[in-house]
Amino acid sequence: MANAQDQMPTPGTSNTIVPEKVREGVDLEINGKSYRHSGDDQMPLLWYLRDVLRLTGTKYSGEHGEGGYDLVLVDGKLASATHLPVAKLAGKKVTTVEGLAATDGKLHPLQQAFVDEDAIGCGYCTPGWLMASLDLLNRHPQPSDNDIDQLPNLCRCGCQTRVRRAIKRVAKGAHA
Repeated sequence: MANAQDQMPTPGTSNTIVPEKVREGVDLEINGKSYRHSGDDQMPLLWYLRDVLRLTGTKYSGEHGEGGYDLVLVDGKLASATHLPVAKLAGKKVTTVEGLAATDGKLHPLQQAFVDEDAIGCGYCTPGWLMASLDLLNRHPQPSDNDIDQLPNLCRCGCQTRVRRAIKRVAKGAHA
C-alpha cells in the first residue's frame, strides 16, 4: 500500500489542473433555462425531456404522436416532442407544461382554468391539452367551438367538454 507522501507531486513537477475542452453539443433553452445536449443529437426531444432532464409532464404519444400527449411549444409554436430531434432545436426556446407556472408556483391562467373546470380526468392527456390550448389561445384569443374541436388531443376519460369550458373561461378572462 502506498503512503500518502508517495502520491504527492515531486518538487519541480506541475500540479496545475487543466480543464477539458467544453464538449460540443446542441445549446437550447427549456422553460427559461439553458442546456447543452452533448449526446446523440438525433435523440427525440421527448426522451431528452423525460430521461435526461426528468421533466416528465410531456408524455409518450405513440410512434406517430397521435393523441397530442407529447406537445410542447418551440419558439411559441406547437410541436410534437416525439418527432423532433434535439439537433433541430439549436438556439430554440422550448416550453413544456412544467414551464407554464410562474417561478413562485402560481399557476398559469390556463392551468387554473383546468383546475376550476375539473378538466383533468386521469391526467395523462392534460399536459398536451394545456400546450395545445395555449397555442390555440395565442393564435385565436376568442376561439370558436370549431377551433377547439380542431385541437389534436384525445381524452379517453371524456374531459373534452370540461376542457372546452376551461379554454372559454380563459378566453373570457374569467381565470382570476
